[in-house]
Amino acid sequence: MPNIFDTDLPKTAANYAAQSPLAFIERTAEVYPDRLAVVHGDLRQTWLETFTRCRQLASALQKHGIGKGDTVAVMLPNTPPMVETHFGIPVTGAVLNALNTRLDAETIAFMLDHGEAKVVIVDPEFTGTMQKALALRTSNAPLLVIHAEDALYTGDSLKIGSISYDEFLATGDASYAWKLPEDEWDAIALNYTSGTTGNPKGVVYHHRGAAANAVSNILEWDMPKHPVYLWTLPMFHCNGWCFPWTVAARAGVNVCLRKVAAPEIFGAISAHGVTHYCAAPIVHGMLVNAPDALKQGLPRGVKGMVAGAAPPASMIEGMEALGFDLTHVYGLTEVYGPATVCAKHDAWDALDIGERARLNARQGVRYHLEADVRVLDPATMLPVPQDGETMGEIMFKGNIAMKGYLKNARATDEAFAGGWFHSGDLAVCYPDGYMKIKDRSKDIIISGGENISSIEVEDVLYRHPDVLAAAVVAKPDERWGETPCAFVELKAGTTTRAEDIVAHCKKHLAAFKVPRAVVFGELPKTSTGKIQKFELRKLAGSAAAIG
Repeated sequence: MPNIFDTDLPKTAANYAAQSPLAFIERTAEVYPDRLAVVHGDLRQTWLETFTRCRQLASALQKHGIGKGDTVAVMLPNTPPMVETHFGIPVTGAVLNALNTRLDAETIAFMLDHGEAKVVIVDPEFTGTMQKALALRTSNAPLLVIHAEDALYTGDSLKIGSISYDEFLATGDASYAWKLPEDEWDAIALNYTSGTTGNPKGVVYHHRGAAANAVSNILEWDMPKHPVYLWTLPMFHCNGWCFPWTVAARAGVNVCLRKVAAPEIFGAISAHGVTHYCAAPIVHGMLVNAPDALKQGLPRGVKGMVAGAAPPASMIEGMEALGFDLTHVYGLTEVYGPATVCAKHDAWDALDIGERARLNARQGVRYHLEADVRVLDPATMLPVPQDGETMGEIMFKGNIAMKGYLKNARATDEAFAGGWFHSGDLAVCYPDGYMKIKDRSKDIIISGGENISSIEVEDVLYRHPDVLAAAVVAKPDERWGETPCAFVELKAGTTTRAEDIVAHCKKHLAAFKVPRAVVFGELPKTSTGKIQKFELRKLAGSAAAIG
């Protein structure tokens, strides 16, 4: 029998439109054209001016031949061009690839080739790395290099590229038709994650997921109209956890920040009346431990979002002393950044700081617009008991999940096995339904909010001629959360020192991936010769053993 509700009820342009965060800036420019959108040094840019520049960027890219399915890479700090590229690139149908500015030239070259970038926009601070990366590319495909000049950058730089960012925008039409995608499943962004191997994996986002996460950010924070958002979180991290689109939806202010340091952050908060910001634990810790003189005259009620590690009691207490309100979130690159939140309850306010820290340290519950997040037994795919003891794997399901890994069908199939996205993080679930991570099934080290593949570092260690065996695990660190700790077994008769190992790694790895500690000795192994990393983790967790 036919469904009576489908009879003569057509799906047309009049009653259906694809979901996309690109719609947010168009509405805000129409409704609040004169409201402040971007602050950067002396620059003050309204939403209409910002939207116009985004349209010019889109038009200029289109004139250059950029269209649906093309990749445009950017290597930018949190400056106005970085805000604009989150709209002007994907509205053409192209995909935004925001490159991690902390990576080495070899890795950047891989990403440019793997993502098949046709254009790259580079800030002067990173032209040296980009020039090396361009020379390391294996692809001969043409690549337009655009130099994004910034008056606030005072360091030395090599100007590369045939045209500046503003010159390129000038070739575009300010009346470019702002056309949203017909299919919300279209790719909007490409973000690389180190994953469980040294080879970066390209995580592809879709318009629907980006819109869903951007709106969820608003709901989780009860974010009002016209928030003043400080860009302490790099926009290359999961597209700034989708906050470029969130801020546009709320007609807020993007307070740009080139340098993440306590004086600059406190100065911006005081000068601009910042209401919201996101950051890794290291940044929050830096603010708590900053000199008291920097903390004078701060507005009360500033909302901070933290992810990467559970906030300890000292951080929560320190934030409260500043008058800040801290929210703990959890997620991965594959789920657009945060996709769960440790939603707080009024009853928690009456608890002592230790108990509140324990409750707030949990990864919590699903985001508003995520269909489901559970701790499942990976063997049975059934939820584990909510007893706070039985471990399972955190898995996600819904719109806030990637399309998949670029050019890696096998990894995509594995990630989505059983109809859920497998996070690889082992956790328990409490009686109130809140999750807490207990261990990582992946050997990923999270240092200052950056993911480091232990296998990538091990591969570099094995290149040293004196290294017989090597293993890298996370070592707890008060400042960074975790840092790489290398356990090295040397070949007989060699006298290599720890500083020699570190120097070797610096030649092949980005600075944040270089081991902070090197321990020599025979590595514990199973009967089959497999290195027992769980034993090394115990050693790395002992300050006395490592120093």
